[in-house]
Amino acid sequence: MKRMHSLVLVGAIGAALSLSACGSSDSGGNSASGGGSSSSSKAGKIGVILPDTKSSVRWETADRPALEAAFKAAGVSYDIQNAEGDADKMTQIADSMMTSGVTVLAIVNLDSDSGAAIEQKAKSQGVKTIDYDRLTLGGSADYYVSFDNTKVGELQGQGLATCLGSKPANIIYLNGSPTDNNATLFAAGAHSVLDKMSNYKVVGEQAVPDWDNDKAVTIFEQLYTAAGGKVDGVLAANDGLGGSAISILEKNHVAGKVPVTGQDATVEGLQNILAGTQCMTVYKSAKEEAGALADAAIALSKGEKAQTTGTTKDSTGNRDVPSILLTPKAITKANVNDVIADGGQTKADVCAGKYAQMCTAAGIS
Repeated sequence: MKRMHSLVLVGAIGAALSLSACGSSDSGGNSASGGGSSSSSKAGKIGVILPDTKSSVRWETADRPALEAAFKAAGVSYDIQNAEGDADKMTQIADSMMTSGVTVLAIVNLDSDSGAAIEQKAKSQGVKTIDYDRLTLGGSADYYVSFDNTKVGELQGQGLATCLGSKPANIIYLNGSPTDNNATLFAAGAHSVLDKMSNYKVVGEQAVPDWDNDKAVTIFEQLYTAAGGKVDGVLAANDGLGGSAISILEKNHVAGKVPVTGQDATVEGLQNILAGTQCMTVYKSAKEEAGALADAAIALSKGEKAQTTGTTKDSTGNRDVPSILLTPKAITKANVNDVIADGGQTKADVCAGKYAQMCTAAGIS
């Protein structure tokens, strides 16, 4: 995907609040509560629909509390719900939110077709829309808030190359969902780095439907078997898929000998890095992304324009979408503490049990 944009970091929004129950809706921070400015009383209600709880734990453990914190701090009314991986449910939630009076709707689409239909209906009702984390191809969102997803793939490719070194190596790509435009960008970014290195050979590559970690186990085992077990590195699109690959590598007694990448800096991913079974992950600060979404949504709810960093090309809709794109960060054993220091994960979670000694050895304070 060709995209035109410039990258700037958006300031992080305060500490995240405690986790709410998966799939439930939340509202709060209206003008009657404390903390809102005089202008926030004029803001409309904001709706956010998260995609699922299966593809990554980040949506409920990181994004939801960070968004709640941002909206409450701004004193605006909001409703956050989770579609639980069901496109029909997302459509129903969107309809319900519009009926309840949201004036701004942000979605993490499950696929571009259903996402575009939601955005078109919102547009017909005068509701502003924002694509959060994933661009809806052929959609009509007013803004797109995400990280530079091609850069994510580049960091994964560079990370795997660093872990493999200059020796000849066979690589398997375990890509994200084929219906997720981000997954396409991750793979493109990784290929742009690794394809230039003639010492690496791709011996298997497959997308994992719906980012399903259980399906990823089966898919990776099939790819591993087809390669005759001659696999030296795994470009896994996120920590969940990376964990699936690691389970098969463990089954074949080669975990830790075959570098595996990841994304999202989940507790499991960070623990795998500390244990040496995963070589790196990519951290995308939920506070930062949620803060950028909150800023854009609040501006729209007040009838204002959001501040952008550039545009992103929607080749299907043949338009350039105003965008706020953030910069991701590569995480290895050397800087796991950066995620904890930023509030992305807690030391208590990452360093629990057998990982306590590993955390001490890695200098995690």
